[in-house]
Amino acid sequence: MLGYVTLGTNDLARAAKFYDALAAEMGVGRMMEAETFIAWGAPGGGAGIGLTKPFDGKPATVGNGVMAALAAKDKAQVDRLYNLAISLGANDEGAPGDRGGGFYAAYFRDPDGNKLNAFVMA
Repeated sequence: MLGYVTLGTNDLARAAKFYDALAAEMGVGRMMEAETFIAWGAPGGGAGIGLTKPFDGKPATVGNGVMAALAAKDKAQVDRLYNLAISLGANDEGAPGDRGGGFYAAYFRDPDGNKLNAFVMA
């Protein structure tokens, strides 16, 4: 249903290191890049994630109630993504675990405070 998600950043170089590592764990890399924007995903593949400095030149801010979910291939990858994110400076928003109904997920915030989760329907 979604084509991609774009999140804001105030430090593209710092944020790129964070997302390069998460994308590598998920088996994808950068697919588009410009001075103020980077997108990760698989060309011709599923949804990806973009990171940008806001077009209006104002500081990037976190959306209240906004979250981007990363589809993991299994529970072990959820755990790896969470641990990798935390090791890269993410803030914990909920350690990996069963959330009910076969939904296994972990929650964290990137260096700009954007909320992410890694999940799998087990």
